[in-house]
Amino acid sequence: MSLRKFGKTDVLLNTMKTHPNCEFFIWDGNVYYNNSPALSGVFTSSVLNVDPGYISLYEYNVDKKGGENPFIFPFIDKDSSRSSFRTLSNTAAENEWASSSYGERLYSSYPLSSSIVREYMSKASGSATEILDDETGDLYQSPVYNRHFNALKNRLDYYGQRSEHYRLVSSRGDGWNKAEQSINLISIPSIFYGSKIKPGSVSLKMYVTGTIAAVLEDKKQNGELIQVSGSPYAQQQGEGKVAGVVMYEEGFVLLTGSWELNKHLNYGYDGSSTDKPKWLYFGLGARDGVTQTQFGDLENMSSRLSFKGTSDTQVVTMFAHARRGEVNYSNNPTFLSFGQDHLEYTSSQVYEENNTRMIKNTVSSSYSEYSASFERQVYVSRIGIYDKNKNLIGVATLSNPVLKKEDQDYSFKLKLDI
Repeated sequence: MSLRKFGKTDVLLNTMKTHPNCEFFIWDGNVYYNNSPALSGVFTSSVLNVDPGYISLYEYNVDKKGGENPFIFPFIDKDSSRSSFRTLSNTAAENEWASSSYGERLYSSYPLSSSIVREYMSKASGSATEILDDETGDLYQSPVYNRHFNALKNRLDYYGQRSEHYRLVSSRGDGWNKAEQSINLISIPSIFYGSKIKPGSVSLKMYVTGTIAAVLEDKKQNGELIQVSGSPYAQQQGEGKVAGVVMYEEGFVLLTGSWELNKHLNYGYDGSSTDKPKWLYFGLGARDGVTQTQFGDLENMSSRLSFKGTSDTQVVTMFAHARRGEVNYSNNPTFLSFGQDHLEYTSSQVYEENNTRMIKNTVSSSYSEYSASFERQVYVSRIGIYDKNKNLIGVATLSNPVLKKEDQDYSFKLKLDI
């Protein structure tokens, strides 16, 4: 076997950028991802063991329910390296780690899943509760903060260079203060969009009794979610208005649009008060704890969120050349005529192959019982990739063997996605 070295222009490193579509449909307290149906298995009602609208990382424990069909699970041994699961986020898990002894085995669980989450803030900055001072008997106000809003404040002001609508406090005459506004926060995990959401691809559609009430799009590609279409009443109320912003890199959608989208329907929002459909209620039922009991006719209202993600894949492209007069020998035993002696002489000190062995003539003849003139030719079926120490690190297999004659030049293009 002969080895050939790649030339300077034979190995190319590129980044392939793709923008996969992603869509969520929220209706009646359920979330549906990319129109995927809920598939039941032999042992479980969900093949992937996740609820509709969720994605299963690694897709472990497919169609398992425990017992005789047990789940697989991750585990680590507590030792001096102090390694732990990255998901130790609750007090119980932290206490388990602290109370366990070195050498004990700690367990986690699969599948790991994720989906979008809606969070409604009636007042973004939070509220205050009265607390009684036991010593003085006085009442004082203790603030309760919305930690997710507080975590995003700096980034919102930073993106104010893109659009004024990101800023916490507007400098316009009809200005706003987001801390005093009601905010509808939609959180999108990065597993759904990759490195960032593609600007200009975001679309939010609100449906009332199955009919589109209004549509938001980031048509300016600057994060502003503008109402571009809808029913005559919704357009009369909010045509061209900015109902919120999208944070492309972080995967958040903040909606503040408080105008009515339908004048005929009233919804019981908290079990007592009623309100009409608004952008503040977009995505209602998406893991926000809102149920049919709390919101009344929840099945008459649905939402659709669609966007394109951004995925950067590093690609190595290699060109393997089979020049004229080269690559004309095969290690396949059928390359040689059958019945020949392979060894000329062998002993404890010498191993000599038979150098008079005949190569089998594989040239096709146009006539029966007649052999065509001999030509050196091989069928290339695989290409091995070796490192500088001649260790085999990869094999490229062709879908069909390629006939290589001695007077032909071939170049094989190999691609590897990292």
